[in-house]
Amino acid sequence: MKEMAEDHGWKGYRGQQIFEWLYRHRACSIDEMTTLSKETREVLKDQYALNPLELVKQQVSRDGTTKFLFRTHDGALLESVLMVFDYGNSICVSSQVGCNMGCAFCASGLTKKIRNLTSGEMVGQVMYVQNELDKRQERLSHVVVMGTGEPFDNYENVMNFTSTVNHDRGLAISSRHITISTCGIVPRIYDFADAHTQYNLAVSLHAPNDKLRSQLMPVNRAYPLAELMKAIDYYTKTNNRRLTFEYILLDGVNNRPEHARQLARLLKGLNAYVNLIPYNAVEENQFRSVSRQKAMVFYDLLMKQNIRCTIRKEHGNDIDAACGQLRIKEMKKGNGQ
Repeated sequence: MKEMAEDHGWKGYRGQQIFEWLYRHRACSIDEMTTLSKETREVLKDQYALNPLELVKQQVSRDGTTKFLFRTHDGALLESVLMVFDYGNSICVSSQVGCNMGCAFCASGLTKKIRNLTSGEMVGQVMYVQNELDKRQERLSHVVVMGTGEPFDNYENVMNFTSTVNHDRGLAISSRHITISTCGIVPRIYDFADAHTQYNLAVSLHAPNDKLRSQLMPVNRAYPLAELMKAIDYYTKTNNRRLTFEYILLDGVNNRPEHARQLARLLKGLNAYVNLIPYNAVEENQFRSVSRQKAMVFYDLLMKQNIRCTIRKEHGNDIDAACGQLRIKEMKKGNGQ
């Protein structure tokens, strides 16, 4: 922002003022930036837009979960989800339009990646939701980058995005309240480890052996479990941070007792815990979620093997809960890409 201001022939502090108007004061129009001269505001109005996203649809669940469907300037559709927890308000942010990872159970992967989202389009998701929360004097406390897309397939833009929402002159969301998810892009895990941020890392695992994981997640054919676990070991030793393994429970597929035992052996000794996730069914595939009783059996088997785990609370069951579902429905109507 300071460089932008200087490029226009203004003092560098003007960029700092604009940054604070955007993120701290959350100005809804450039004319609200009253510490800037009228001439400066006219230049900004002529060259910039405050938000690159247009709201297409909004769904609100009985539990307070809210799904937002946005359209970008080029007609692409993307989703964000606001989730309400006891500890605060969390937003799940998309990082790509579509996804090339092709996970068998995932609605996001039903359409191939059209393009990466810019860091501005990711920030735009957060700002729209924060502006909605401002109306009831609440704020976002947590950000998770695990919506549509593979964040580490758009690494630079994702890291720029997190820097913006984390900045102490902006939204000032704590580093430890920002989580980035990956399905296992091994080279970027090393990059992320060497960046030494305080952000949380979540790894989508979903299977405890190569054969099953390759069936469910094609990325495993490029980066099998041995390579993935080596990168994870490097990350934990380099950063001394606990990480999360995401494990969607698919009935009859990856929730058998032998799967729990294999998973315990795979993760033994790691500073990590497993987030067991009830599956949100997608009509385009055959997978089904487990019952609460079956989830508890799997949970108990892991805990007895000294693997710390939780069963994630289900959110938005009465709306299009799974990542990508609302976008797919709108695309079928011919209303976007």
